[in-house]
Amino acid sequence: MLVALIFVVFPFCMVYAAISDMLSMTIANRVSVLLVVTFAIVAPLTGMSWPDYAMHFAASGLVLCVTFALFALGGMGGGDAKLMAATAVFMGFGFQLVQYMVVSAFIGGLLTISLLLYRNSALSVYTSNNVFLRHFADDKVGIPYAIALGIGGLAIYPETDLMAWAIARLSGH
Repeated sequence: MLVALIFVVFPFCMVYAAISDMLSMTIANRVSVLLVVTFAIVAPLTGMSWPDYAMHFAASGLVLCVTFALFALGGMGGGDAKLMAATAVFMGFGFQLVQYMVVSAFIGGLLTISLLLYRNSALSVYTSNNVFLRHFADDKVGIPYAIALGIGGLAIYPETDLMAWAIARLSGH
C-alpha cells in the first residue's frame, strides 16, 4: 500500500495540476495539500530519519517564501507558488531540488516562447474556442505554468528518496 501511494499520488497530482491549469488557469489548493499531507504521512513510514524529514519541510518552506515573494511582486501565480512548495517537500534540500527548479524553468521558458508565438499566429484565431486551447490562444491570460512544473516534477521524481525506497521494496532489497 505504501509503495502504491508513492508511485501514484505525486504523479497524479502533477498531471492533475497541469491539466487543471491548462483548462482553467487555476490549480486547486487541494492538490498542494494532498502532496504535503501524503509526504508528511508516508515519509516517516519509509524509515526517513527525523532530521532528513525536517530538511524536506525546510526546503518546502524556503521555496514557499521565495515563490510567495514572486507572487507578491506579480511574477508568478499563487497556485504555482503553492505547487512549487508542495513539490519541494518531496525533493528536499539537495540536487533533486536544484534539478527540479532548472528543468521546470527550462520547460517553462519553452512553454512561454511557444505560447507567445502561438498567440501571435493566425492559428490562434481559429483555435481560440477550443476548450483545450482557449487559454493558450488568449493573450490576456498568463502562462499555465503548472504544465512546466508538472513536467519538471515528473522528470525528477524518480530520483527522490521516497522513490528510491519504493523501488528498493519492489526489487526485494
